[in-house]
Amino acid sequence: MDVNLQAMIFEFVGGLGIFLLGIKYLGEGLQKTAGDRLQSILDKTTSNPFMGVLAGIFVTILLQTSTGTTVLTIGLVNAGFMTLRQSIGVIMGANIGTTMTAFIIGIEIKEYALPILAVGALMLFFLKSNRLTNIGLTIFGFGSLFFGLDLMSSGLKPLRDIQMFHELTVSMSDVPLLGVAIGTLFTVIVQSSSATIGILQSLMAEGAIELKAALPVLFGDNIGTTITAVIASIGATVAARRAALTHVIFNVIGTVIVVSFLGFYTILISNIQTWLDLNPAMTIAFAHGIFNVLNTLIQFPFIGFLALLVTKLVPGEDATVKYKPQHLDPIFINQSPSIALDQAKSEVVHMGEYAIKGLEETSMYLNNNSQKNADMALQLEGALNNLDREITSYLVELSGKHFSENERNNHSTLINSVRDIERIGDHFENIVELVNYKISNKVDITEQGMIDLNNMFDLTISTVKEAIRALDEMDREAALSVIQKENEIDKMERNYRKKHIIRLNEGVCSGTAGIVFADIISNLERVGDHAVNIADEVLGERQTH
Repeated sequence: MDVNLQAMIFEFVGGLGIFLLGIKYLGEGLQKTAGDRLQSILDKTTSNPFMGVLAGIFVTILLQTSTGTTVLTIGLVNAGFMTLRQSIGVIMGANIGTTMTAFIIGIEIKEYALPILAVGALMLFFLKSNRLTNIGLTIFGFGSLFFGLDLMSSGLKPLRDIQMFHELTVSMSDVPLLGVAIGTLFTVIVQSSSATIGILQSLMAEGAIELKAALPVLFGDNIGTTITAVIASIGATVAARRAALTHVIFNVIGTVIVVSFLGFYTILISNIQTWLDLNPAMTIAFAHGIFNVLNTLIQFPFIGFLALLVTKLVPGEDATVKYKPQHLDPIFINQSPSIALDQAKSEVVHMGEYAIKGLEETSMYLNNNSQKNADMALQLEGALNNLDREITSYLVELSGKHFSENERNNHSTLINSVRDIERIGDHFENIVELVNYKISNKVDITEQGMIDLNNMFDLTISTVKEAIRALDEMDREAALSVIQKENEIDKMERNYRKKHIIRLNEGVCSGTAGIVFADIISNLERVGDHAVNIADEVLGERQTH
């Protein structure tokens, strides 16, 4: 039989593209329909590894990608919302959840792919409701999945008559590790295990590959899918690298175990295929699902050991920003409001230290353009936002308790100071965005302009440090020093603006650079105002700036 190689490649590549688009839109539609609260679901349902497994399954079904769940999990570990131990449970659950795509593919509705696509497209283009367009996106993705699969199947059909491919499948049956290597490599190239498993299902459906040869490739797909997370973790924090390595070790161990008993596993899947009268695509889905469930059941009792192993393999300190409060204990709200107030104060001071650190990281980013400093500043700003909500909520619960006059004043001081510290975070976030703009648009600030910015940064950081110390110790002298320093910041801003206008008039400084410079000093001046607000609270003379 003559094989039209070009038609075969075009159908396969085009089908693969539409299939990947289908997975993307299906995941996006499900995520938006369910509400964009997946990070919150993971944060609140991972109190123990078992709950982590369930959360991983649920979120991966919505995202339609185990890699997406792993990346979200790494972010939560980075932020201190989740321990490494909890994250391992989520990663195990993600591996089970990702099998749902294979089961969807196993449903024989390819002939209805085009009408499903049409319904999704009509909903996307003609309905105004966000909820209905999100459902339309899900339906469109669902249709694309099957249409792409149908095209891939047509493209792959001639493979069963090619002698070389037949010999390759025989080799994979005899040497399972060859199949594992092919599955791993192809998934690394395509960057989607769902796509490579879809291809495997198409090959099985067309009779181009037997179950014994397909299973090792399937296990290789599971290893290949971990590489995306590994690539994403290169240059990331210690916690991110550990979580990514856990994903690799988990899947490699599972593959080694099952390949060691491949003959038994093949017989098991063949029997299930016969008992349930499964089509070839659904047989692969069951093989994939059972593999991941068995792997989780086998390794779940060893989560502690896995955490210890990756900690040894990836040494180093967890330089993570803790988004969660370190001192607030709800038990004291009713039992001892005075202690609760002290705890809230410790947390506000801790929040203030984050604001100082954020300003320092922003200053470093301005000078060295290192993305590491920008990322840390933005993490700290995120932590400030979360601490603002948590501390304010804690203080609101305390507001109805019986306090002395002095404690009542302290309570008011803390509530007001929290807001000012959070606003400092907003201002250094603005500066990070200005530096991003400066870098991406190749804007050069003059040497004198940089000296002025660094002088103002140093004075602003010193002022905020003094304000937080004044709040911590309720030190009136430190508070008065803050007011004096803030007056210097105001004078500095006015002076630097005049110098900047002179540079503009002389043509030494470009207009774009001038805008960036002026906006940075304006944000620093506002930071100084918030430092004064905190000092005024200590002095009992608050005036909103």
